[in-house]
Amino acid sequence: LFSIFFTSAGFVMATAPIAPTINGLLNPPTDAESLELYDPPNPTAASINALILSHPLSQSLRADPSFAESRPHMKIPPAARPNNLTGGTLLGDDKVVVPPLVFTEAEGKSLVSLQYLGSALCGHPGIVHGGLLATLLDEGLARCCFPALPNRVGVTASLNIAYKKPCRAGQVVVLRATTVKVEGRKAWVEGRIETLGEVLEEEEEVGGMRVRKVGEGEVLCTAEALFIEPKAAATMPRVY
Repeated sequence: LFSIFFTSAGFVMATAPIAPTINGLLNPPTDAESLELYDPPNPTAASINALILSHPLSQSLRADPSFAESRPHMKIPPAARPNNLTGGTLLGDDKVVVPPLVFTEAEGKSLVSLQYLGSALCGHPGIVHGGLLATLLDEGLARCCFPALPNRVGVTASLNIAYKKPCRAGQVVVLRATTVKVEGRKAWVEGRIETLGEVLEEEEEVGGMRVRKVGEGEVLCTAEALFIEPKAAATMPRVY
């Protein structure tokens, strides 16, 4: 009896830290809840966060009823974030300082994401590493099309990137993606990363709200990708 008791107690104690992670995967926060989960850890992060949230581009997308706003990386259980590249490793001071703010159009039609890229993400001094931009495009284009796939998950089959201009560190960039074709378990997506356009004097009405217009940003790189849903997708866990 003592052996059974202590063996069972040891098992419970060993697996206890896993329980919140499992619960987080099975019951992730909603889009709206994910927006409330980030608390800037320092004044620099708070300033960047305020800029992204209040920028006229964010305001315009927020007012558009066809888009849903979220911070997907905040849906990853805290215990799992250190082992997630974009949700943990790349987040932090001088990197992707605040979790990207993402606006998604229903049924996987399009996506717009705003994120700050810091000086610790460079290849050449002051220039963001091209591999980091490829990572952002891979994830952003995937996130765009997944809702259009039967089981809402897929893997990258191909990703072609054209680098147009250097991406300087220390700025907010905009990732835009559009799903151009879906055939069964396959989805083709196009996208780009551009600078945050200049805020113009003119206003426009979006969803009954008037917001300042934003000029076109400078295109830094473009991409085309094909994503394929695995045959066993129905049994795959959803990370976020």
